[in-house]
Amino acid sequence: MQGPLKRDVLLFDLDGTLTDPKAGIVGSIRFALDQLTVECPGEDVLGRFIGPSLRATFASLLNTRDTDRIEDAMTLFRERFAVTGLFENQVYDGVPAMLERASRVCGATYVATSKPAVFAERIVKHFGLDKHFRKVYGAELDGRYDDKAELLAHLLAAERVAPELAVMIGDRAGDVRAAKANGLRSIGVLWGYGSEQELVDAGVEILCQTPLELANHLSLA
Repeated sequence: MQGPLKRDVLLFDLDGTLTDPKAGIVGSIRFALDQLTVECPGEDVLGRFIGPSLRATFASLLNTRDTDRIEDAMTLFRERFAVTGLFENQVYDGVPAMLERASRVCGATYVATSKPAVFAERIVKHFGLDKHFRKVYGAELDGRYDDKAELLAHLLAAERVAPELAVMIGDRAGDVRAAKANGLRSIGVLWGYGSEQELVDAGVEILCQTPLELANHLSLA
């Protein structure tokens, strides 16, 4: 069993922080809505749903609290996403170099994403990012850990990480709020899908415009 970590532990969001998943997510949402014969919003509208829980996304898009209907949409989304949408994705420029630098100055790095872990692990490995992380933490297919705050609490407990040693890095307000709920510091990135105002309103402590700026900040921290 590993001992307590002595340096900062970095928790990275996936979608909108390490990779740009828009094509795969939007295409799979559109597929699900088409199969349910529900009018589909435009791509720009669908792009706003990248990051938050997918169940919450379908509840909003379908304007329903009917869990059966939401789960039907989830099943259809995954039908396409698991085969095609998963890899309609790309790593943001500068992210691999940033992760290389981060791994040299921190105690450990983890992925902490609202995406199901079974998909997140495949994406991280497919793009060769797995070498930078001890483990990928994500939601379960049955909905456990859809809530980002619960996911971070689970990660901290499983890895025996003291909250004061951990930093959550992500592009959406949900990342910041989850960090605050667990007593973590937070860094917001502005190359993803969350706006600067969204992150500031959520109480983010530091903002970075580019992966290089984030790497420089981590090297000086």
